[in-house]
Amino acid sequence: MALLAIAVLATGVFTAAYFFPRGDTAPRLASVPAPGVLTSVPGVVDVLAAGDVGVAAAPVSIRYTFDGGVSRPITDVHGGYELTPVGQNGGALSLTPQGTGLAVQYPARCTSVPDANCPRAILEGVRDDNLNPGTRPLRYGASILMTHADLADGANIVQKGYSVGGGSQFKVQVDHDKGHPSCVITGRNRIYRAEPQLDVADGTWHDLACTREASALKLTVDGVEQASVPIPPGLSIANPAPLRIGGKGANRGNDQYAGQIDNVFLSID
Repeated sequence: MALLAIAVLATGVFTAAYFFPRGDTAPRLASVPAPGVLTSVPGVVDVLAAGDVGVAAAPVSIRYTFDGGVSRPITDVHGGYELTPVGQNGGALSLTPQGTGLAVQYPARCTSVPDANCPRAILEGVRDDNLNPGTRPLRYGASILMTHADLADGANIVQKGYSVGGGSQFKVQVDHDKGHPSCVITGRNRIYRAEPQLDVADGTWHDLACTREASALKLTVDGVEQASVPIPPGLSIANPAPLRIGGKGANRGNDQYAGQIDNVFLSID
């Protein structure tokens, strides 16, 4: 792993800078750092650690803006919660201009070769049980830009955990050919999904936010609530999986996202 880290640093790792989401009165960066491409570290199959899984013992708030350029590790705006680009089949991520900052560009939708040979790349953290909300209030989301050419059966934006195998999960995604965004929470083998009849794959930026309250899961798009579903108040979300952005892993069938992602956030109250 040490050699991999050295190789990544040698190619230039991009990171987040101090920044607030669009619409905030805080100033943007004075100048745009140079965009850049980062070849991903090879992804591996998940091996979930045995034993107890913890939950957040205190409020947590993280945000990734990707505005720091190709110069430092990818961290949140406070310098923590580092993410690593991982991929397979030559999948790579790049930084591309977005407003006066930068966003992450994911690999184009692959249709010309078998799925097993498609380039795949995501951002991935390490196991951190402090990012498990348990039953606490939770809010997470991102800004995205997609077109209909980017759509597929699965396009995961932000997620932690899986919806199969008896585990638990939270995620936000844009799935299928209609471009519908959805917030998903899974617990005890049951999936709860808030999905509006709304197309966000229109080539413009949209802000997606999922809010888990005591008994509801809500999706807002560009600040307007668009969908809500009831959930059990006692549903607990706790898993050993890392936080991932752009897919559920780098392996085949990873629900690879295509398009651009910016302003990823997660808060646990």
